[in-house]
Amino acid sequence: MKGGRKMAKVAVYNVKGEQVGEIELKDSVFGVPVNVPVMHQAVLNYLANQRQGTHSTKTRGEVRGGGRKPWRQKGTGRARQGSIRAPQWIKGGVVFGPKPRDYSYKLPKKVKRLALKSALSSKVRDNEIIVLDEFKLDQPKTKKVVELLKNFNVDSALIVVPEGEKNVELSTRNIPGVKTLYANYLNTYDVLKYDKFIITKDAVGIVEEVYD
Repeated sequence: MKGGRKMAKVAVYNVKGEQVGEIELKDSVFGVPVNVPVMHQAVLNYLANQRQGTHSTKTRGEVRGGGRKPWRQKGTGRARQGSIRAPQWIKGGVVFGPKPRDYSYKLPKKVKRLALKSALSSKVRDNEIIVLDEFKLDQPKTKKVVELLKNFNVDSALIVVPEGEKNVELSTRNIPGVKTLYANYLNTYDVLKYDKFIITKDAVGIVEEVYD
C-alpha cells in the first residue's frame, strides 16, 4: 500500500442480511477521488452509444406526388409554386429533419476507467455498497432475488456476480429497478443508476483484478 494508506473495510453479509465478516477493498479501485465531470462524460457516452439513430423524415424529393406545378407561373395572382410537396405545403417534405445516423463515439480508455472507479468509489463513500459472501441459484428463481432485496430493505439495485451466473441474471429480468451485470462488464451508467450496488466477494476480486 502506497504511503501507508489503509484499504477501506466493508461488512460482508449472507443472503439473509446477516453480517458474516469483513472485506478490504482496494483504494486503487474503490477509494479514488470521485471525479464528477469524468463520470458525466462516461454517462453521456453510454447513452449516446445506446441510441439507434433510425429516425428519419422525408425531404420534398422523397414525398410521393407533387411532380407538376399546381398552377401556372404567372397570371393567377397567387404566389408561384413549383410543387405541392414543398415544405410549406401540408403533406410536404421536411426541411433539415432527422436522418438515420450513428450517434456512437469513443472515449479514451483512461477516461472510461477513471469514471468507473469514481462511480465505484462514490458507492463506497455513500455507504451504498453491499457485499455478499455468495449468491448462487440452481435455477432461475425471481422469488429468491425478491427475498434478498427484502432482507436488505432495497428497492433499486445493481447486482454484480461473476460471469456464468446465468440463473441470477435471468431471475432479475422481471423485477423493476433491478439489474444483474457480470463483474467484467461493469459500466459507469449502471453503477450510478441504481440506489444500491450489491456485489459478491468473488465479483469484488474480479473487479479489482480487471480495473486495478
